[in-house]
Amino acid sequence: MKVLLRHALLASVLAVSGAAQAEVNVVSWGGAYTASQQKAYQDTYKDPQSIHFINYNGGLDEVRSQIESGNVTWDIVDVLPHDARVGCDEGLFEELDRSVFKPAPDGTSMDDDLMVEIPNDCVVPQIFWSYVAFYQAGSFEGAQPTTIADFFNVKKFPGKRGIHTWPNALIEMALLADGVAVKDVYKVMSTREGIDRAFATLDKIRDHAVFWSSGAKPLELVQSGEVAMSLAYSGRVGAAVLSENASFITIWDGQVLEEEWLVMMKGAPHRDAAMDFLVHASTTQSQAEQARYINYGPMRASAFEIIRKGEPWFYNGKNVMKYMPNRPEVMPRSVVASPEWWASYGDAISQRYTAWMSQ
Repeated sequence: MKVLLRHALLASVLAVSGAAQAEVNVVSWGGAYTASQQKAYQDTYKDPQSIHFINYNGGLDEVRSQIESGNVTWDIVDVLPHDARVGCDEGLFEELDRSVFKPAPDGTSMDDDLMVEIPNDCVVPQIFWSYVAFYQAGSFEGAQPTTIADFFNVKKFPGKRGIHTWPNALIEMALLADGVAVKDVYKVMSTREGIDRAFATLDKIRDHAVFWSSGAKPLELVQSGEVAMSLAYSGRVGAAVLSENASFITIWDGQVLEEEWLVMMKGAPHRDAAMDFLVHASTTQSQAEQARYINYGPMRASAFEIIRKGEPWFYNGKNVMKYMPNRPEVMPRSVVASPEWWASYGDAISQRYTAWMSQ
């Protein structure tokens, strides 16, 4: 009997110990982005030791593999907008009770506080990043480029142009540069004439194009003088200015914004703990805190008030608001990318763009 009691006590102790050590596995992209999540969300969480970040390369392959095998080890995944929609439609992610999420300071619900329409009940807001044009201060004499049309005007602003090796954002920017209104971009893109019009604008820089596929490359191209202007990820340009004192100037006009979401895996092994962490990571304060460490824009509009009042907000004592891609003052000339449009037309556009690059 005593032996059995000792075994029972030992099993109980081990069970409690195992529960205490259980980790919520959060899957994200690594680098400065994940570091910002760790500092803003994990370090401010009531039990930071229970959160474990894992890096991945995106996509839904591993998500599907875990669910189909019945061996789900991830709890929370940071996903791009297309995957957020497809994954929810396929039942790969949990649909979440929206009532548990914290309202804004003025009482506005989380979903109504977002700067973009929520696509489904699986998603939890994260950040906005964008494709922008930029150049190095002193690159041009006299008038300076300020619009996306200037990026495509090599006569007025001579020099090579850095552009990426996929068509997303480029098509939207080309149409904006050709005079299409922000609100009409996807309507025009949905016609053959509209796509022809976009490629006609791209033709203006075809002989001046230097192609890049790595996020760090456009900064190197501009810094070395190999190109006069380049498209880039807004976060990369802002980080170089804020953290490394680079003399880059961002052209916010005509930027194309992309969403980023958090989701919970279907059958997440630590569902309740993961849900608690999602609630914490999506508060107005947490969204503002992330902007201390990376210049991606919060999805929750109420976070901007905290950042504005707290300036200089960046961790090194610099003002960060003017590097937020979705700050209200630049939104009228910004396009929020449509995952639905790219899901419908993306393959055909990619084929045409690949052929265009090889001309």
